[in-house]
Amino acid sequence: MRYLKFFLLFMVIVSCKKKIEDPYVWKELEVKVTAYNSLKYQTSSNPSIAAWGDSLKPGMKCIAVSRDLIELGLTYNTPVKIEGLDSIYLVKDKMHRRKKNQIDIYMGVDVKKAKAWGVKRLKIYYGVLKTEFSNNSIH
Repeated sequence: MRYLKFFLLFMVIVSCKKKIEDPYVWKELEVKVTAYNSLKYQTSSNPSIAAWGDSLKPGMKCIAVSRDLIELGLTYNTPVKIEGLDSIYLVKDKMHRRKKNQIDIYMGVDVKKAKAWGVKRLKIYYGVLKTEFSNNSIH
């Protein structure tokens, strides 16, 4: 009886630890990485509203992307991992058309933090849903 209880407990634990499958195919890209703030002189007359209409608030983990990257699949709400950073960032904003192969990390209103970040060349990994990837819509 004792072994049966142990076996049943083991089966419950194993069944609770089912691995959740990642819904994304992660694509790698090396880009220029800068930082920006939601301030009028850096953005527009309404600096708290991103290109797709989201309200930006300090502390959000989001980025702006150059428009050439949108064509590669870094579209609205695409998850992005940035080399050296732990969080996943979401694409919420677009950069000026003159920018190429670049992302801009949103840093709220902390100008010192954004300036301290500077300009870096880093690898990013962006998620393309497996269903979209397998349908040949984005490669």
